[in-house]
Amino acid sequence: MTSHSVIHDFSNIGWTSPERSFFGFPKAQSGTTHRLAAREAKRFDMQPGDLLSLSGRWLTSDLQIGAFDSKGKDALAALGVNATGKLDMNAADCRALLGWVTAMGGNASCDIPVTNVPASEDQVVFSVKARVTVWVVRLGNNEQLVSGALNSWVTASFQPAKRNTPILPPELGDVRDEFTVARGTGVAYELAPGEVVQIIDIEGQQCSDFLALRTDGLDRGEELLIDNTATRSLVRRSYPGPGSLDKFFDQDMNPLLNVLQDTCGRHDTFGLACTARGYEERGFPGHVNCSDNISAALDPFGVRRRSAWPAINFFWNTWVDPHTHDLRTAESYSRPGDYVAMRAMERLTCVSTACPDDIDPINGWNPTDVHVRIYKPNTPIRRAVAYREKEDAPMSLSQESAFFKRLEPLTQDFAPARDLWAPVSFPSIGSIGEYWACREAVTLQDLSGLRKFDIIGPDAEKLLQLATTRNVAKLSVWRGSYTLMCDQTGAVIDDGTLFRLSDHLFRWCCGTEESARVLEALALENNLHVRIHAMRGSLPNLALQGPRSRDLLRKIVFTQPHVPSLEQLKWFGVTIARLHSRDGAPFMLSRSGYTGELGYEVFCSQADALLLWDALMEAGQEFNITPMGSAALETIRIEAGLAAAGAEFTPGVDAFEAGLGFAIDLNKPEFVGKGALTRNAENPRRVLKGMTLGGSDVPANGAPIFAGERQIGEVTSATYSPTFECAIAMVRLSIEFSETGTRLEIGQLDGRLKRLGGVVVDIPFVDPQRTRARA
Repeated sequence: MTSHSVIHDFSNIGWTSPERSFFGFPKAQSGTTHRLAAREAKRFDMQPGDLLSLSGRWLTSDLQIGAFDSKGKDALAALGVNATGKLDMNAADCRALLGWVTAMGGNASCDIPVTNVPASEDQVVFSVKARVTVWVVRLGNNEQLVSGALNSWVTASFQPAKRNTPILPPELGDVRDEFTVARGTGVAYELAPGEVVQIIDIEGQQCSDFLALRTDGLDRGEELLIDNTATRSLVRRSYPGPGSLDKFFDQDMNPLLNVLQDTCGRHDTFGLACTARGYEERGFPGHVNCSDNISAALDPFGVRRRSAWPAINFFWNTWVDPHTHDLRTAESYSRPGDYVAMRAMERLTCVSTACPDDIDPINGWNPTDVHVRIYKPNTPIRRAVAYREKEDAPMSLSQESAFFKRLEPLTQDFAPARDLWAPVSFPSIGSIGEYWACREAVTLQDLSGLRKFDIIGPDAEKLLQLATTRNVAKLSVWRGSYTLMCDQTGAVIDDGTLFRLSDHLFRWCCGTEESARVLEALALENNLHVRIHAMRGSLPNLALQGPRSRDLLRKIVFTQPHVPSLEQLKWFGVTIARLHSRDGAPFMLSRSGYTGELGYEVFCSQADALLLWDALMEAGQEFNITPMGSAALETIRIEAGLAAAGAEFTPGVDAFEAGLGFAIDLNKPEFVGKGALTRNAENPRRVLKGMTLGGSDVPANGAPIFAGERQIGEVTSATYSPTFECAIAMVRLSIEFSETGTRLEIGQLDGRLKRLGGVVVDIPFVDPQRTRARA
């Protein structure tokens, strides 16, 4: 291992390209870099002249490449190589690859030709001669993956050739028609039921008004169009998005379109499309405007002209101020290639515009074109939103977790959890039923959105000593600890569990990719010999929580003599186990969780995920096992007094104020933030406490807390507690008002018109000594 051997995973930890311009005047990205996790298959849509380079350290048996044309047929010749083998579907997670081949018309049931990339410690570059889709597949052994023993690493960099045509996102399926709406114009088009329209912001920060009318209504002389008021009322939010509340409605509350994918997530459903009058009153008579463009586009369909159209304005960043109720606006959030994809539920007549506004920030001061694609009916397009690991990082669409095939038959209530869909609740049981199952029996929850990084090398311990708040030198092999990463002010960057799997191998399970950026910077700054492996989606995990969790595991866990057994696992212990026998599927088992109950977490390869889920559910029938979603977990973690990012710890709040002082060892050697935390520990200004309220009204997060007329704190998290049968809250209070038993009021309706009385209590609310988790 050589000096400065930190792995640069630009796609995973979101480094900024030095070529990137100021976002107010965007240009297309020059390329993307992606670090392949173990057993990962990564797709690249490429055109003639594009370059694909592979760098890292691998053996010939570690890396395969396949190339396919638009019909899913072998196209390796476009890379200048021949097939040297068949896709090893047992050594990688090939579900996405096989699904794509099938969707494009190829035969995924037969042997798929690939080329085995020769062993290299340098760089291998492929130049593409035709339009192809390339899949790079990193192979790996399940047992090596779970134990952290995979030492090879691969980075794939995609560099597009320079072109005069716009760079558009990959097609979602079989295109029926597509066209570009030139800046300052509008185009009308028709959709049949089942067809999908994709509205693409080509260069970023360009607003696009959208209107849809029922064609059968126009045939009868009725103008039944998307109604923003009806839509907001029915979906109970400003605009619909992928998920259970995904539809646009007309004024009769009939659904017209459902939103399948949205990579921006910031749109306007309040204002009108821009009007001639709006420009005239600001000194621009005769300025082209979207309302007139919409009227002109709809003329051939017999739609009466209007001076102002109540359109949906995609990518226009607006919101209603919660205090003044003023309508606010700012520059658009959309980036180059952002889009909204919607499926028509009726025959529709539509219009899309490219807004001409060049005197406001709404188009980034630079009106540009909009592109529209229409896909044939019933094109299979999964619902998804965009996830970016950092503001300027490449976009990825939300994926289905490795356990999705078992979860989907049980619920349709999913919400994004970083880059994955995670279940919120299971309707046949309900959040309250899931809650009591965790308290009294055992529950199983998909927490694969958790981030995992392996830190490997002779300086791994030294790096983690600098980065985290607990003394890593005291952490034995097969032990873990809850710890924090803080910045220089003592504010928490990320929290998580650090496991030691060998002398020089640690696994960090945390909340965000920010951890990797911190570790990367510290390693480079201190010239440390260490590698940081981003596990990405290659290590999905489940939380098995509740008083019967150990009884369940006794039925399925096998461990070798050289690692801790199930019975030997103490709180925060970890081991490598197998399913049923020495030849069973391997998985990492830790005695940890986010519930305050006795519980375990299970980490496995994607290939074994369904096998493990089935084994746990089957063994758990005797103990009334129940799947659990994020809604029940939120109630349980508040009762347990467990902190959450964006609630208890936020920027500007130090670790002590977040109630996390127990995870800080001020006696250890220097670590980032120690100076600030030492100072703040001696003179605390605020402290995290609990409040029990007299009724069942649950205050909003961030609600002010008053002593008389003076605000002295705020709510960080609140819920209704089924155990106490009242509302409870975690609160941050001025130290002068934090004594247990103090009566305070939580303000609602701007903090003045309504008050919720409550009493300050210690946290956790349930099981203060953590006897359940330690049982």
